[in-house]
Amino acid sequence: MENESFQQSGQTGAEESVNLRHYWHVILERRWLVIAAFISVFVLSLIYLFKATPIYLAGARIQIDREAEGILRVEGLNISANQEQDYLQTQYKNLLSRTLLQSVANSLNLQKDDHLGRSGGDIAKSLADTLQITPIRLSRLVDVKVEHPDAKKAALIANTLVNKFIDNNLDQKISSSSFIVTRLRTEVASQKLQLEQAQKNLQSYSVQEQNVSFEDTENIVFQALRQYQQEYALANSQAEVAQKVNDEVTRMIAAGALVDTIPQVQRDPEISALNKELAVLDAKFASIKQRYKTKHPAYQETEEQIGSLKASIAKQANSLIQSLSNNATILRQNAVELQKLVAAQEQRQLHLKEKKIQYDVLKRDVDQSDLLYKTVLLRLKETDITSKNKINNMRVVDPAEVPLRAVKPRWVLTILLGIVGGLGVAIGLAFFVNYLDDSIKSQDDVETYLRLPFLGYIPNIKTNSVVERDLQAHLHPQSNAAEGFRTIRATISLTHKIDKFRVVAVTSTIPSEGKSLVASNLAIVLAQTGLKTLLVDADLRRPSVHKAYQLHSPNGLSSYLSEETSDLTGITHKTEVPNLDVICCGSVPANPSELIGSKRMREFLQVATKGYDRIVLDCPPISAVSDPLVISAMADGILFVTKFNKIRREHARKSVQRVQNAGIHILGVVLNDIDFEGRDSYYYSYYYYQNRYYASHYKTKPDRSKTKSKEKPEVEEAAVKTRNGH
Repeated sequence: MENESFQQSGQTGAEESVNLRHYWHVILERRWLVIAAFISVFVLSLIYLFKATPIYLAGARIQIDREAEGILRVEGLNISANQEQDYLQTQYKNLLSRTLLQSVANSLNLQKDDHLGRSGGDIAKSLADTLQITPIRLSRLVDVKVEHPDAKKAALIANTLVNKFIDNNLDQKISSSSFIVTRLRTEVASQKLQLEQAQKNLQSYSVQEQNVSFEDTENIVFQALRQYQQEYALANSQAEVAQKVNDEVTRMIAAGALVDTIPQVQRDPEISALNKELAVLDAKFASIKQRYKTKHPAYQETEEQIGSLKASIAKQANSLIQSLSNNATILRQNAVELQKLVAAQEQRQLHLKEKKIQYDVLKRDVDQSDLLYKTVLLRLKETDITSKNKINNMRVVDPAEVPLRAVKPRWVLTILLGIVGGLGVAIGLAFFVNYLDDSIKSQDDVETYLRLPFLGYIPNIKTNSVVERDLQAHLHPQSNAAEGFRTIRATISLTHKIDKFRVVAVTSTIPSEGKSLVASNLAIVLAQTGLKTLLVDADLRRPSVHKAYQLHSPNGLSSYLSEETSDLTGITHKTEVPNLDVICCGSVPANPSELIGSKRMREFLQVATKGYDRIVLDCPPISAVSDPLVISAMADGILFVTKFNKIRREHARKSVQRVQNAGIHILGVVLNDIDFEGRDSYYYSYYYYQNRYYASHYKTKPDRSKTKSKEKPEVEEAAVKTRNGH
């Protein structure tokens, strides 16, 4: 897991490095466009600095206090803390009001000002565009700044603006206070009349209902009701207790209880006294019984006394029981009468309450009218006092002074913005042009857009000599170009089942992409490996192989295809490159497409493959004619040549699609004419330095004596750096 994390982080770093390098390469590739754009923007900023009119900034500072802060502060008129911020923001906007600005313009006759009145339009808007209202944070101070080409006029406008703003604020306060006082006086008179009328209505209603007062504390009906309710509650309670006692005594008597055992009887004082006397007689009678007999006078007298006393006790007990029953009946009747009185009084109270509802309505009107009258009267007195002691809550802290130095144009900032803006525009333009540039420039383009194998790069060969270009791998085997051709040869040789690809056609999308150069040098490097190789100029419209190998051959492939000759040896030429033979085009025929697509062409390839290990066909461009499709269909594979930064991706993709739709196998793509040391070094610097590193190990220089003897001196001396291709 640690190794995987390390690899992922390494890949991420590599991708970022590649992206940054790519951006840098884009800038380098279009460095002249970047430089031109940067200089243009920077020069425009300098022109602006020298032509811009100097602008002076004059500022006055004012202080905006809370409302109603005067000699007499009325608590109810102060602005709350929540409304304070809204008040300040409103004043900031008032400083830019059209009425105030128009007043300043008229006062200073700014319509004739060259700076403000030159537009001939809205002078207030023009003046507002020159103003800056800057509140100072955590304070009540505001800076009012004016920009103008004339320093004195800038200060004059600023001072006039703040003075008029402060004066207008005071005038508005006085006018507003006078208006409020007038309205309040009218309202006081109206409220007074309403209060008097409400009081009259209340008094009339009281007289009409013949009631001194409807208040609970002064209401006789209510007080009587309360008294009756209390008496009824007491009488009802007493009746219930008496009834319970009577019921209990009746129950005990019915149950057979002795009268003298009833608790109410026992608690009676008279019966208690009689019982005591009876006890004394019983004791005396017991003593007499022991001494006398029943006939004795003392015995009979005492016995009569005891009987008489018991009769008295029984009579008293019966009388007591009867009184309990009578008392319960009386108390119940009393409670019933009181209940009737309470009900009658409640009806009177309910009727009184109905009248009191209307009374309360009238009373509430009186209270509300009285409250409103007192409130308005109090506000009138407060406002009257405040208006007489009105103090402006705004004042000038620092008047505007004539500025000594212009604030615009800002030289340092403008130059800095010119540099930064120039770089931004230049780099943005470079990336925009790069975005519009959709030519093929790298291996990624080939593999991403064409979806074909990439075979290798061919460096730019800096010579005008056709011989040196097309025979580069032979004449300069240590050159970077020769090494590029050998790389292509190695890449093709590693192709799966390479023995089946004996006949290889070389073509491109459009002319001058270097297909003949690649075909010739590929044939040379194949021959250098010991393979017997045949290079055939199959471009019957614009042949070029004979120029590279300096052959004058009127008879060639066209002669064989038109059946003017049947002997390949008669049109085959040996070259100074070992194992390499060349068949030129010969005379240009009038019907090249018919000859290329003829049966004779197939016979030619069948005969040639018997005598050679590899056959390289130099074909015309695909987008120009149909010949390469016909030739490639007879070959074992096709090698596609694309010139660096010349052919558009879509054009090349359509050409490749034509080949693939024909069922032709494409071995891969060769990217040609890359200037590793010059204009394209930022794309392939790594490739160039690697080749230089290995080229330093070659000690033997190429022998160019043969070339010099064959080429013209003027071609040999030409060293103009042109792109590959013909």
